[in-house]
Amino acid sequence: MSNILSFIINSILLGVGLAIDAFSVSLANGLNDNKMKITRTLLIAGIFALFQFAMPMAGWFCVNKIMELFIKFKKFIPYIALVLLLYIGGKMLIEGIKGDVESEAALSISALLVQGVATSIDALSVGFTIAEYQLNMAFFSSLIIGVVTFFICLAGLFLGKKFGMKLADKASILGGVILILIGLEIFISHLI
Repeated sequence: MSNILSFIINSILLGVGLAIDAFSVSLANGLNDNKMKITRTLLIAGIFALFQFAMPMAGWFCVNKIMELFIKFKKFIPYIALVLLLYIGGKMLIEGIKGDVESEAALSISALLVQGVATSIDALSVGFTIAEYQLNMAFFSSLIIGVVTFFICLAGLFLGKKFGMKLADKASILGGVILILIGLEIFISHLI
């Protein structure tokens, strides 16, 4: 029983650690659209959770099936995250400065998918840490990570919506700056 509890706690902690970037992006999205409907809120949290679930599984698969290819790709992870978040954050920043912010356009499905990849690409390397797990354990661990991410992103979205109403005219600028800073943090932390 102790091993199961330890496994669950480790998976939850992995989920919390991996969800921090997604939380920050969710906060920025909530700031950007402070009138977001609950269905859209659930969709956004669900997209981030799906990517946080899928990336560790993809990493597990890479370690167990195609290790050599992944090692060559791993060095590009911080660059990919940086470019994706700089693009989205820069676009939000420019729209906020120009004053032509359209929250639905800024949070389109394609933008959300890019954000999902950018914030979960680090989770790909979690596949290395769960590589010794059997497939069912890796799946369950990834599922826990996804569920934790979902609830953390919901919290970020609700906080962003709450503060977005107070910062409505500058929310897009703040959201863009947050995304750019997250991209830089991911990039710099991988270089150090």
